[in-house]
Amino acid sequence: MSIRRALPPAVSRLGIKLFLIILVVNVVIAGLVFVAVSRSLDQGFIEYLDRTQTQRAETLARGLADEWAWRGDWQWLRQSPRAWRQLVRRQLWPGDAPPPEGIERRLGDPRHFILHDAEGLPVIGLPPDNDLEAAELRWLPIVSDGRRVGTLGYRPPQQLMARMDRIFLAQQRRNLAIIVAALGLASLLLAGGLSWWLGRRARGMTLATRRLTEGDYSTRLPERGRDELSRLAHDFNVLAATLEASREARSRWVSDIAHELRTPLAVLRGEIEAMQDGVRALDLDNLGSLAQEVGQLERLVADLRLLSQSDAGALEVHLAPLDLAASLGTRLDEAGSWLADQGIELEVEVPGPAWIRGDAQRLRQLWTNLLDNTCAYTRPPGRLRVRLETEGTHYRVRWEDSAPGVPGTELPRLTERLYRVEGSRSRASGGSGLGLSIAAALARAHGAEMTPSPSSLGGLCWSLTFPAFADQPPREDTA
Repeated sequence: MSIRRALPPAVSRLGIKLFLIILVVNVVIAGLVFVAVSRSLDQGFIEYLDRTQTQRAETLARGLADEWAWRGDWQWLRQSPRAWRQLVRRQLWPGDAPPPEGIERRLGDPRHFILHDAEGLPVIGLPPDNDLEAAELRWLPIVSDGRRVGTLGYRPPQQLMARMDRIFLAQQRRNLAIIVAALGLASLLLAGGLSWWLGRRARGMTLATRRLTEGDYSTRLPERGRDELSRLAHDFNVLAATLEASREARSRWVSDIAHELRTPLAVLRGEIEAMQDGVRALDLDNLGSLAQEVGQLERLVADLRLLSQSDAGALEVHLAPLDLAASLGTRLDEAGSWLADQGIELEVEVPGPAWIRGDAQRLRQLWTNLLDNTCAYTRPPGRLRVRLETEGTHYRVRWEDSAPGVPGTELPRLTERLYRVEGSRSRASGGSGLGLSIAAALARAHGAEMTPSPSSLGGLCWSLTFPAFADQPPREDTA
C-alpha cells in the first residue's frame, strides 16, 4: 500500500511536505553553522595565541637587550635561574599585578623561553646540539647598540597548547553541539506547528473548493486574521456567494421566462381551439387578436435576444458623434401627444448641443423603454420631467416621474430581468419586466451609468451620465 493511501484523511500532505522541508533546511543550516564555527574556533584560537606569544617574545627580547646593555654579559643569568624567572615576569607582566591564570599564564611560563649568547651557547634552556628540540622553536635576535648579543627562542602555541587546546576546543564544540541540538528541537517544533497550521488551512480550502465544484454554493470559509490566506478565504466566500446568486438568478430567470411565454401561448391556444370548435368565428377581428399575441411573443423574444447579446458583448452598437440633446428632444416631442392621452404632463429642459459618441437607433430605443416604464407605472394625472445637465466632462439626463414611488430597498433591483416591484402587477400594466434591463444594457453600451433614486415629484428618478465627446463638432450658424 502506498504512502499516499496509508495517510489518514485528517493528515494534510501539504503539511507533511512543509514539515519535512522546514526541518531538513534547518538541520542543514545548523550543521553548516556547527562546522563553520568549529573551524573558526580552531583556527582563530590558535592564530590568536600565536600572535600573543610572538608579541611577548618580542617584548622579552627588548628587555634582554636592555639588560645586556646595562650588565655587559649573560653570566648573571647562568648563575641565578631565579633571576631569569624574575626577569621574564617583570617584562611580561610589569607592575605589581599577578600573572593571569589559565592559558595566558602558561604561555608566559619562563620555562618555555630559551636564551643563547652571541656564540650560540646556551644561557638558559636547551644546548645548541639538541637539534630535535631546537627545530621546534622560533628564534628572535637580541640586538644591543646595533650588535647581536644573543638569541631568544620560544615555543609556538601549537606545541605548548596541544593538550589544553584540545580540551578548550572540545568544550566549545560540546557547547556548540548543545546549541545546535536546541536549534534543531526548536526547528522541529516550529516546522510541526507551521506545517500543521498551513496544512489545516490548505486542507479546509481544498475541501471547500471540492464542495463548490460539486454544486454546494453555500460553502463558506472562516476568515481569521489579515494575511494572504484570510484574503484568499474572503475571495473564496465572495466567489461562492456570487455563484449562489447566479444560480438563483438563473433559476428565477428560466422560471420567469417560462411564465412570460406561457401566458401568450395559452391565449393563442385557447383562441385557436375556440375557432376550431366553432365557438369563435374565423374572421379578421379574431385573426387580429391572434396577431397581437404573436407580436407580443416576438417582442419578448427580441428583448431576450438583445439582453443575451449584451451579456455576450455582441450587442451591435455603431458609435458616432451624436447630439444627445437633439436625440432626446426629438423623441420627447414625438411622445408629447401620446403622454397627454395617458394623462401625463411633460416638462422638457434639454439645452444643446451635447455631443457624445452614440448610436441614434439604440438611443431612441433607450428613450422609448423609459417612456414605456413611465406610462406603465405613473398614475394619471401625472408628470414627467426630463432635464439635460452638463457636469464637467459628462452630460447627465435626469428622468423624473410622479407617484407612485419605489421603496428604497427595491431600487437596486429595478434593472433585474423580469423583476417587478409588486408581484401582483399584471403583464398588461407592468409589461414583461425587461424594459429597464434593456435600458440599462443600452446605457452601458454607450459608456453611461444608469442609477435610480427617489424623485422630487413623488415617483422615480433615473440619472443617466454620458461621457462627453472630446472633439466637439463645430456649431452650425443659423440665419
